[in-house]
Formats: sequence, C-alpha cells, structure tokens
Amino acid sequence: MLKTIVVAAAMLAMGAVQAQEKKPTAQQQRMTQCNQEAKGMKGDAREKFMSECLSGKSAKAKAPTAQQERMTKCNQEAKGMKGDARQNFMSECLSGKSGQAKGQTAQQEKMTACNKEASAKGLKGDARQKFMSQCLKG
Repeated sequence: MLKTIVVAAAMLAMGAVQAQEKKPTAQQQRMTQCNQEAKGMKGDAREKFMSECLSGKSAKAKAPTAQQERMTKCNQEAKGMKGDARQNFMSECLSGKSGQAKGQTAQQEKMTACNKEASAKGLKGDARQKFMSQCLKG
C-alpha cells in the first residue's frame, strides 16, 4: 500500500514538472499576440479582428509597424554616416526629432550631430575644427 502511494506521488510530481516545462504552442502564442493587439477593441470589431488575426489574415499582423517603417527610413537616410555621427542621427531620427522633419538635408543633419558631439567633448579652436572635419567626412 505504501509502495503504491509513493509511486502515485512520484508520478504526480513528474506530471507537475512536465506541465511547468511545456512551452505555449504556436496557436497559444498567436492568441497572446492577437489579444495584445486587440486591446481597447470591443464587440464586433474585436471579434472580427481576432478571427482575422488568429487565421493569419490580419493586416496589422503583416504590415510593418510605424517604428519599423521609421527604422527603415532612418537607415536609408543615414547611409554613408559612421560612428558617433550615425548613432546621434539614428537616435534623433528614431525619436521623431530628426532635422529631416524641419527640412534639413542629410548633410545638415550630420553637421548638427557633429556640432553636438564636439560641444559635449568641450572642443574649441583648432581641435574642434580638426574634429569637425573628420566627423563630417564620415
């Protein structure tokens, strides 16, 4: 009798461990993602969205997000930039503060980034001029 109880307890414990180790299925992951995307939707609109999303027909699930589109645009504009100038440009561009929105060209944006970096380093005179020349070359 005691042996049966021990075996049953061991099997129960193993079942609990296996249940904890199970990863969500693809359908469960899709359900989680669709639920997150459908936040704020109600009624028929939510039902329709969930149906399309779970079947993989959701336009929202396939279309790039605004952030992904911005990343693509900023990467194209930053071609030729390197190092800190590129990093500064990408940071401003992705945050939506890019000078491009103000009508600045890529070169003007690069100049702005280099100026900010030179100021942050406290460069003046010949050292600043040399730094700016190297920074603007890429």
